Amino acid sequence: MAIALKTFVGLRQASPENHHSITLSKPISTQPTHRRFRIAAGKFSPKLTGRNLRVAVVGGGPAGGSAAETLAKGGIETFLIERKLDNCKPCGGAIPLCMVGEFDLPLDIIDRRVTKMKMISPSNVAVDIGQTLKPHEYIGMVRREVLDAYLRDRATASGATLINGLFLKMDIPKTPNSPYLLHYSGYDSKTGGVGERRTLEVDAVIGADGANSRVAKSISAGDYEYAIAFQERIKIPDEKMIYYENLAEMYVGDDVSPDFYGWVFPKCDHVAVGTGTVTHKGDIKKFQLATRLRAKDKILGGKIIRVEAHPIPEHPRPRRVADRVALVGDAAGYVTKCSGEGIYFAAKSGRMCAEAIVEGSERGKRMVEEGDLRSYLEKWDKTYWPTYKVLDVLQKVFYRSNPAREAFVEMCADEYVQKMTFDSYLYKRVVPGNPWEDLKLAVNTIGSLVRANALRQEMDKISV
Repeated sequence: MAIALKTFVGLRQASPENHHSITLSKPISTQPTHRRFRIAAGKFSPKLTGRNLRVAVVGGGPAGGSAAETLAKGGIETFLIERKLDNCKPCGGAIPLCMVGEFDLPLDIIDRRVTKMKMISPSNVAVDIGQTLKPHEYIGMVRREVLDAYLRDRATASGATLINGLFLKMDIPKTPNSPYLLHYSGYDSKTGGVGERRTLEVDAVIGADGANSRVAKSISAGDYEYAIAFQERIKIPDEKMIYYENLAEMYVGDDVSPDFYGWVFPKCDHVAVGTGTVTHKGDIKKFQLATRLRAKDKILGGKIIRVEAHPIPEHPRPRRVADRVALVGDAAGYVTKCSGEGIYFAAKSGRMCAEAIVEGSERGKRMVEEGDLRSYLEKWDKTYWPTYKVLDVLQKVFYRSNPAREAFVEMCADEYVQKMTFDSYLYKRVVPGNPWEDLKLAVNTIGSLVRANALRQEMDKISV
């Protein structure tokens, strides 16, 4: 895994598909035209008189909540639109340690501090992961309805106006600096009913409304491939819950998913059992049943208390910024392959986009332009593009067959792999490796893949 990460980081310097990253790696003096445009966007955009910049954030998940808080604190008149104030997204709910500190999350919203993880192969070989964690390190497990509500409440406390409404569409302005007209159904926290049709005029829009983003459709942002995630929350007997006190499980195999993994993650008083797939969406319930069967002895006697399903993007949208509209979180496609992680990247993208608007508008005193929003994209891609590409490669290499998954689990037993993986996950940075250990890892990885291929050939012989 460390070898793959370093290899890609080296290759990306010459890869044509990463043209934006290559531009950013050049000295500033080699791109004066680009830099002059960036400065002009903030310097010469018109000043606002009698009011501050108005921005609507559509979607109240981690991306929307983080964006709205940052905007409100930065002097922007902020409106946060969310229909389901008790939304429970079918999400494993794992967050990295760095997110707790970076977003100043209170410990009481974290259900479990996971310090152990079992990676379980198709043949049910279990590898214990977590031996390299330091005493203070852990993976946080949260419930989305708790985390999302906390971030929304903090945004409103910072000055954002929360609108309980369903975003319908928006009218694109015909002239420069004219407002966007948003159409939505207002519910005023009422359940049921059709809502009241309302409109809202704003200067800029942040689309944080998930994989089925209507904001994305409004700016013709293009489609992307997506996975279906299916999850059941299961209340298991207290004596069995002890087993999952600080432990999470991940299952790989064709039975639980042809291109992803199944999981059992602990929550406050129950476990979340789920799986996902891109290629076989119609079989998702079959894969979910297989995941439950794999964990049956440990969840025996459990009662299903909630069933959830939701689309999850597999790669960024073709367009993420158009004029004064930007996409963040799932709406932009910021979910990693292989791991399926999205919470941190959603919150981080929301904050980064909002920071670009605050800076470009001089804390709400000027109109923003597309160049201001594109500065967020440049920073995002430069920081996180390698992570997405590496995990894409890993998924293609190790999730393609059961023998390859056996090799992947075998590789995960390596202490060096665990250290590199956990350090990168917990702190969201590319960790420099040890050359000798990298060489040994490369040899071991090749050996695992050779053994996996040999196993596959033997299985093919048996099936003939």
